[in-house]
Amino acid sequence: MLVSFVILAVILTGMSGWAQMQTVPPHKQALTQAWVQLKSLALRLPLALIAAGFIAQLLPQEQVVAYVGSESGITGILVAGVIGALLPGGPMVAFPLAVVLIEAGAGQAQMVSLITAWSALAFHRILSFEIPLMGAKFALRRYLLSVPLPIIAGLIALWII
Repeated sequence: MLVSFVILAVILTGMSGWAQMQTVPPHKQALTQAWVQLKSLALRLPLALIAAGFIAQLLPQEQVVAYVGSESGITGILVAGVIGALLPGGPMVAFPLAVVLIEAGAGQAQMVSLITAWSALAFHRILSFEIPLMGAKFALRRYLLSVPLPIIAGLIALWII
């Protein structure tokens, strides 16, 4: 955790120094954009986490552990990938759900698969954005090429953990 913080601090310091040397430093615009995003998240994130806490009380822990627990292995990675691909909504749904599932006994590798599938394979985004904007042929090719990603990410996480 400390190593990640130090790396991010060094990157941020370097980028801030580089930006300051520009003829028109972009700090004010960046702070304005950050403030807009923070205001949006400041209300949503606590509410999403509270809702996720309530959902956690409703989840049967035995079934969570059986289907996506750390001992479920590749089967759990596949199940989590399917759940992630079918999971509607944005990050205020996906991440609190992953937190709740981890608290209910889900494995970390399985949650890596869930979040990766939600990011790359979310079916609702394909129907509402990708097919209308990019066409069905492109969407199908991209989807088929992306199907292995949650499995690969989950297996790598399983290997690392």
